[in-house]
Amino acid sequence: MKPRVYIDTSVVGGYFDEEFSDDTKKFFDRIFNEDFIINSKK
Repeated sequence: MKPRVYIDTSVVGGYFDEEFSDDTKKFFDRIFNEDFIINSKK
């Protein structure tokens, strides 16, 4: 079973922030590879 991960909008912002972009881009690569399921707050 794939783990479920909750992400906040700040995670998306980290993609464009020089300080966090390397880790955030790796995280998004894992999302696109479907390594886990993304949940968002409703």
